[in-house]
Amino acid sequence: MPEQTTSDIVVAAGPGQVMAVIADFDAYPRWATGVKQAEVLAQGTDGRPQRVRFVLDASPIRDEYVLAYEWDGDRSVTWTLVQGKVLRGMDGAYELEPAGDSTTVTYRLAVDVSIPLIGMLRRKAEKVIIDTALKGLKRRVEDG
Repeated sequence: MPEQTTSDIVVAAGPGQVMAVIADFDAYPRWATGVKQAEVLAQGTDGRPQRVRFVLDASPIRDEYVLAYEWDGDRSVTWTLVQGKVLRGMDGAYELEPAGDSTTVTYRLAVDVSIPLIGMLRRKAEKVIIDTALKGLKRRVEDG
């Protein structure tokens, strides 16, 4: 996988509240731009989703794919691509760091697609995905 693109945001809530929103995949179509459907395929022994199928329509990428998740309490969650049509690889993570009454959320993402993309354009697309996701997450956690 290529090098990951990273960004962060401060959310006015504790890590548990933030992680609860991240783990609520059924709600993603209501706040995660481009996600048209998210379906939990398997739960882990901790009760959190382990495999999730997504339908994405985020121009220029439209795809249906499955991600595998690994949870580390309310500290972090990582994911990797299990299968996709356009996506050949997707590695990412949310890392949560408590900061008083707030939480700093760091999002790391590396995407590999089957359509040719110049490295600079791929990084720009990752940056847009990350920034949009972090802003949506912040709104969802803080506004409910």
